[in-house]
Amino acid sequence: MGKAYDVIIVGAGIMGCVTAYELAKRGIQVLVIEKGQLGVTSSGKSSAIIRQHYSNPTTARMALHSLRVFQEFKQHVGGESGFTETGFLALTSAKDFEGLKANVALQQGVGIQTEVLSLDALHERWPTIETEGLMAAAYEPEAGYADPYLTLSSYMKAARQFGVRFAFETMVTGIRFTGGKVQGVETTADAFDAPAVVNCAGAWGASVARMADVELPIHACRVQVTFFRRPPEHEQAHPVIADFVHGVYWRSETGNLTLIGLIDPEEAKAVVDPDSYNEGIDLDFVAEVGERLVRRFPAMETSENTGGYAALYGITPDWHAVIDEPQPGSCFYVCAGFSGHGFKLGPAVGLMTADMISGVETSGMDRSMFRLSRFVEDDPVRGKYEYSIVG
Repeated sequence: MGKAYDVIIVGAGIMGCVTAYELAKRGIQVLVIEKGQLGVTSSGKSSAIIRQHYSNPTTARMALHSLRVFQEFKQHVGGESGFTETGFLALTSAKDFEGLKANVALQQGVGIQTEVLSLDALHERWPTIETEGLMAAAYEPEAGYADPYLTLSSYMKAARQFGVRFAFETMVTGIRFTGGKVQGVETTADAFDAPAVVNCAGAWGASVARMADVELPIHACRVQVTFFRRPPEHEQAHPVIADFVHGVYWRSETGNLTLIGLIDPEEAKAVVDPDSYNEGIDLDFVAEVGERLVRRFPAMETSENTGGYAALYGITPDWHAVIDEPQPGSCFYVCAGFSGHGFKLGPAVGLMTADMISGVETSGMDRSMFRLSRFVEDDPVRGKYEYSIVG
């Protein structure tokens, strides 16, 4: 493996792999350094929900761009992503009804196919959904979910075809600067030279940034998902559902399973050491989310739990990422802190990050709201009509 590159990327999750691919397509020589193996950290454990229900135009456009990539993945990237179109439902109560309508109008304004469903329409299409406590739903027919490992593998293969090199089981231990400009990195394997370094380290983003004397407000937080096997009479796949009344989301999974997790800002309090945390599932979590699931999907009362796992979110104070060059002119770039909703935005984020490094702009891909300085400027990312951490 050579020792000199144009760009070194730290982290081979979705952001690192897509950014490498986008840079390499432009003729830029890239090395991606990953402390473990492909897909063993956050991106590989993602619920990989592909939806566009965001409450500001920028992230909605990013989600739409990314959906189009997932829909035609072979054409855009090659290989498989496992994208499965199931539709997406956002369920809300009366207090959030006006916000729901406004969000749908915003999304329609940027070209997203979505609509508000009345409870009668919701019951007609999905009679197994209990509507108690609901006022309406937003529905995206094009949404669904992907296979996170397949997606990562395909991006890695595509990047390699453009000349990207990957160094796995290799930890970055230092970032070298001369005169305030990046010169390269030190690792547990060797030293590598490059005039630009990109921090795509996810939950490890803050620790990598400190090597460049940059403080990032990113905390590694433990989150859990679990699986229930649907009873024989309800084996048919169902939409991805975000129930903002009961604070849970769920989606279909292969093998007649339903994957379920929490929609809960309290997860930000579960701060852990990303190198040492409980990757198993808590029994009280299984009981809690199972109860919430049955309230909305009563047929699951006879379902069987099949286990689960814990993963990591890299969470920022406003639950949105940092995509920036914190010290202008240093060529140390950050693309981290996606707070659990980055996978679905990956294709757009990789393009934005490659633009940032290349000094070009793609129409509709405005990254200004993801600048690090927003936190000291007291200008966090906010949706105009937020009723959740959905963004």
